[in-house]
Order: sequence, then C-alpha cells, then structure tokens
Amino acid sequence: MLLKGLLGSQMSGAVGGLVASRNRSGPYFRSRAIPVNPNTSFQQEVRSALSQLSARWSGVLTQLQRDAWDSYALNVPLTNRVGDPVNVGGIGMYQRCNVPLLQTGQAGGLIIDTAPTVFNLGEYTAPQIVDVSEATQQVTIAFDNTDAWANEDDSDMLIFVSRPRNPSVNYFKGPYRYSGAIEGDSTVPPTSPQTLNVTFPVLIGQKVFVRAAVLRADGRYSADFRGEDVTST
Repeated sequence: MLLKGLLGSQMSGAVGGLVASRNRSGPYFRSRAIPVNPNTSFQQEVRSALSQLSARWSGVLTQLQRDAWDSYALNVPLTNRVGDPVNVGGIGMYQRCNVPLLQTGQAGGLIIDTAPTVFNLGEYTAPQIVDVSEATQQVTIAFDNTDAWANEDDSDMLIFVSRPRNPSVNYFKGPYRYSGAIEGDSTVPPTSPQTLNVTFPVLIGQKVFVRAAVLRADGRYSADFRGEDVTST
C-alpha cells in the first residue's frame, strides 16, 4: 500500500477494495481487481534476468563492487509513483541497469559489474515520434544526435512499442515490447530520424504508444520517455 496525503493530493496504491490512481484529470479511486498473469515468454526473460543478476550479485561481485553500487544508488534516487525520491539500494540499481542489457542483447549482452561513477541516470533530449505507418509497419523516431549517448560507443536508445489501441485511449501503462535500438557511435553518430519495425501489426487510425530509454556504456539507464501517435497510411 502506498498512499500519500489527503484526498485530492498525490496518491497511489491500494487499500481494502479500492485502488488510488490518477489520469490526466487528476487522482481518483477505482475498484481493485486482481490482474491476470499471462506469464509470457517476455516476462519469463525478465524474471530470468533478475534471478541471474541476483545470484551474480551475491556470488560473483566483490564487496567493493557491491559498495560502489550502493553508493551509486544512494546518490541517484529514483522517483516513486507519487513523486518522492527513493533509494532502491545497490542490488536494485545493479538489476535496473543490467536487465535491459540481458533483455535486448545490446553491447553483446555483457553484464556490467562495475557501478557508474557519474551520479545521474544519463540525461538525454526527449525523442519525437514522427510517424507510425501501416504501409511499412514501422515507427519513425527523431532524436538529437548531438546528445552524449549518440556520440558514445556501446550506448543505445532502446525503443519499445505497444500493441495498437483505440484512438480514444489516452493513458497506457504497458506492457511494451522491445522493438530495437538506435546505436551510438563515437566516430559517426546515428542520423535522425531512424525507423524501426513495430512489434505488433498496426492499421491506419489505431493509436500506438512508444517508450524509449537510453542505456549508457557505463551502465546508466535513463528515465523513460513515453509518447503516442495514430497510425498513418
């Protein structure tokens, strides 16, 4: 349960049969429902990655390495659902930074055991969804190729795409499926825009939600960008 403040202020979590949530109009309560766990292959991959990293944390990393991840987590708090800063701990940050590597196979899927020494999540300029096309079944993403990640080897902007939704849907939490990566290059940065295949078939007039995040070479994993677009011809 995570509730904060009085009715009408920031709230998130569940109590009894009610769930506190919010949309564009503000906070609200809805009836609590037990979600169905489809246990898809993609969920299994993430759970396997978490288990692998947990075992590696206790069985492979040295105490100095664990201390460095603790220090990184302490200096780089994450934001919870009601906007408060939270220290997720060294192992939490170690998993957060490495799960995308294992999930996407970027940088050879090599696990980063050495904690970042730059205390931030890796800032970047928010990308723009230029188009989602029925004809090509691709999403076109524009980005700032002068950003640090775009000019660094083994850094990537990871793109995740939703199933198509009705155009009236204005809020989407997930799930998203990994579409591909825009890879940074210290010699010749990637050109903008870039096109990637959608992860589910789309038809004209359907709405598609896109999530992007930047994974830096030192393991920093950024906050998410989320956007949407209606499929064109």
